[in-house]
Amino acid sequence: MKKTIALWAALTAVALLVTGCSAQQPGAEGPGASPAPARTTAPAVEPSAGDEAPGALGRAAAAAYRKWGLKPFAAPPAPPAVKPVLRRAGGQVPVISEIPTTEKIVFITIDDGAEKDPEFVTMMKDLGVPVTMFLTDSAIRGDYAYFAPLVAQGHGLANHTLTHPDLRTLPQDAQRREICGQRTKLKDRYGTAPRLFRPPYGNWNEATRAAAAECGVDAIVLWRESMQIKNMQYQRGDRKLHPGDIVLAHFRGPSELKGRTMTEMTATMLRRIQEQGFTVARLEDYV
Repeated sequence: MKKTIALWAALTAVALLVTGCSAQQPGAEGPGASPAPARTTAPAVEPSAGDEAPGALGRAAAAAYRKWGLKPFAAPPAPPAVKPVLRRAGGQVPVISEIPTTEKIVFITIDDGAEKDPEFVTMMKDLGVPVTMFLTDSAIRGDYAYFAPLVAQGHGLANHTLTHPDLRTLPQDAQRREICGQRTKLKDRYGTAPRLFRPPYGNWNEATRAAAAECGVDAIVLWRESMQIKNMQYQRGDRKLHPGDIVLAHFRGPSELKGRTMTEMTATMLRRIQEQGFTVARLEDYV
């Protein structure tokens, strides 16, 4: 009798297995619920540089920073919905040396265009740090093509006159020719009309403002710090960066930098910014 019962139980178990019937598992949705699908383990995928979490710097970008002897910058904050520096319709052109903000950001501007180091173009592509270029026709007319990839990378294009004169020595009409003339050249060469203007040497007067307005300038941009060969030159007595400061540098090479290259000077400038806990934002997003 016992053998008969055991055989009957074994046959029943086989039948249940074949028909797919089984006891309800924890988590099922009640009588009549369809069985839960079998779980599978997805293969582990090694994240690529583009698969990093939002805000994280991919491995490729980190490697690019190491290539130039730098640490990655923190991502700048999102640009404000309303630009804090605006030229009112019919109003004077604002003159600025910093952007009103409490964020620990600064803005890099680079003047003239005399030095055309190919490695600098590579450096800017690798790092993705935004800069605004204030270009002078007399410095770049022999090689306008050098700056095209920098413009294509998204760096700002701005006006620094045709011939780099001290504008305060010129009448308003002559100042207008310097500013409007360079605006036209930059627009013709790069397809973008510059909105920002920097007077050579930082010298300007009310005739400069009036001429700039005639030439479609939205702001006259000065600076708070200037990058020298190895260190910053500060205008304030505390010798520190402040939120929103505009930093001045130049397209210079070994002859002006005592043997140092444009990329070495730029790397040093970026370290000085980073040492003080700042990151770099795009000037055109704020003006």
